Amino acid sequence: QVQLVESGGGLVQPGGSLTLSCTASGFTLDVYAIGWFRQAPGKGREGLACLSPSDGNVDYAGSVKGRFTVSRDAAKNTVYLNMNNLQPEDTAVYYCAADSTPYSTVRGADCYMYFERQGQGTLVTVSS
Repeated sequence: QVQLVESGGGLVQPGGSLTLSCTASGFTLDVYAIGWFRQAPGKGREGLACLSPSDGNVDYAGSVKGRFTVSRDAAKNTVYLNMNNLQPEDTAVYYCAADSTPYSTVRGADCYMYFERQGQGTLVTVSS
């Protein structure tokens, strides 16, 4: 069964850090582009980052560039979103999404929009 599962969300104070995981089952993550996006309460979806499978390049949205980083552990079939200096406006449900075409050349922080395989999300709350 093809599945993506996000984990690692929780409550963090402003200025704090959190690392989210996106683990795949039923397929190998490292040959597909992976997108991270979020949806804050009452708002639309916001693309955060896109990891390219061919060269490991990551495109970041301006709102998170310099604070968030994406990495991949092929052995664990997991992609991570490391988030630093979190602020209340980062409060949202965070999702990962995977392309269905191996080694595609899709780019841009909004790449998740093209991906059908998405997880159920994990909630991040930034509050004192």
